[in-house]
Amino acid sequence: MAAGNEAVLIATGALPGLILVAAILTLPVCLGLLALYRRAVLRSMARPAAASGPGEGRAAEPTPPAPPAPPPAPLRAAPMPQPAPLRLERLSPTDIAGGPATPLRTAMARSLRAAVLIQIAAGLAYAVVLSGAWMHFSWADGGFVLARFLWLLSCYAWPTALAVGLLAATSTRQRLAVGLAYLAMLFAFSGWGLVRNPGLSALELAQFWAITNLPATLLLLAFLHRRIRAVGPLVLAFMVVAVAGSQLAVGLAGQSEATLRRIVELGGLLGLGGTQIFWGLMLAGALFAAVIGWQALKWLGRRHVARRSSDQMLTLEALWLLFAVVQTLSFAFEGLAWLASGAVAFAAWKLVTTAGFRGAGLGRAPDAAPSLLLLRVFALGARSERLFDGLGKRWLRIGSIDMIAGPDLVTTAVEPHEFLDFVGGRLSRQFVRDEADLARRFAARALGPDPDGRHRVNEFFCHDDTWRPTMLRLAQAADVVLMDLRGFAPHNQGCRYELQQLLDHVPLERVLVLVDADAPGDFIADTLASLWQAARPDSPNRSAPEARLRLLEDQGDATVARLTEALTGALGQSRPARG
Repeated sequence: MAAGNEAVLIATGALPGLILVAAILTLPVCLGLLALYRRAVLRSMARPAAASGPGEGRAAEPTPPAPPAPPPAPLRAAPMPQPAPLRLERLSPTDIAGGPATPLRTAMARSLRAAVLIQIAAGLAYAVVLSGAWMHFSWADGGFVLARFLWLLSCYAWPTALAVGLLAATSTRQRLAVGLAYLAMLFAFSGWGLVRNPGLSALELAQFWAITNLPATLLLLAFLHRRIRAVGPLVLAFMVVAVAGSQLAVGLAGQSEATLRRIVELGGLLGLGGTQIFWGLMLAGALFAAVIGWQALKWLGRRHVARRSSDQMLTLEALWLLFAVVQTLSFAFEGLAWLASGAVAFAAWKLVTTAGFRGAGLGRAPDAAPSLLLLRVFALGARSERLFDGLGKRWLRIGSIDMIAGPDLVTTAVEPHEFLDFVGGRLSRQFVRDEADLARRFAARALGPDPDGRHRVNEFFCHDDTWRPTMLRLAQAADVVLMDLRGFAPHNQGCRYELQQLLDHVPLERVLVLVDADAPGDFIADTLASLWQAARPDSPNRSAPEARLRLLEDQGDATVARLTEALTGALGQSRPARG
């Protein structure tokens, strides 16, 4: 009996404390590591590939050196005439929404809808397992009561709302819609329960929901924020292992009086006091567990590189695993074996998602998945993060995104294997060194969908003397180019260079420019007119009947939806022409 009470005490006291400590440590560790990662990346970006001294790079928006002189134009009998004026077309919401439904838009909607329905079905399977366990606990109190079961189901289904929002919501309105849909179900079942059981109060139901869901929800805020979401699950898993190792070392030492005596004697030989021995023992346990945790992280990184997992799948697995642990801690009062309910519920969620992905064919590569090149002003910060997050939820359902690493997204877009390379001191292997290395990395881009149907972001890390050829190579190969010129100013010389390359080498029907709604139109128009006059004679846009560049104004939460519609529309027009 004493052993059983001790087990319950560990399950309901030590384990919650362990998870809480690990989650609290996760946030500062994530922020610290990502700050170091960002600093290391920017330092390498500002340094020429063949030199060790600091230099100016794309990250600082410097004035780029003159590009290599173009090959001489063939001899002509007459001078090259000046190009016709470049027409800037500002797209209105009516222009975008009024377009016909394209196969790509349909495929995007179908993939996203399938992913959401699979997540809902898997979340319900998870909730059924935990609700069934509770019904077993309360069987003596009236047997199976449908109202009670549905109430428990709605409580344990809360992670489903979080997962759907993380998976599909790109605007405040959509996040509110997901939350309201969940609350409608919760209030309906709780109202039914209150009607069926007059002795039950709304306060009791609210307390049960809070105890069941609030701790894990608050913990999620520590590592699912947009700025640390890419590495938060990895760091949390590592911290849980390390903290568990420290506690396990103390617990094992206390199990044997002889072992404890030897530890105290060894500490005495080293001149350590009782408090120092205690902390040293915890540190030794944490370090030993950290070695195991590091091997586990490397395994996750290898799975990611091998395309057996995705960054979003890793995040969702961390979300559901955290809820599975926290929501079943109170089950220990019914017997320590009931803690396995969380593992069973998580396994049910994983089984349904895996079967759903395969059944829906989300992991099967389409005939020709399009690629999007994302160029932007690097100083946008949070606005770049929001745009990237929204495009990831929409565009990655039909194709990949290529981009050059920059300070605005360097920590948001980091892949697990890139972060692990940094922690392991191998960050330099991620950078493009020369033309041959660029060709190799370009050929090795991650194309096609992951098992969950999402395509990948191919981020190219470039030195000061390799970002220009990298940008041109990506622009010429991309099916469509999005140039984010929000915040564009005269000092953004890197963006001027990129605009010039687009005018020189990329048909403008494949280019879309995003601008601020209140952007100074004269400055952008004058800049583009000047660059257009300097366009290469052999530019594909010179021979076009009409040179037209489409501009889309930033409209807040509606921007991502309009961007994806405009991009897929442009893709439908340009891809047939490219053969």
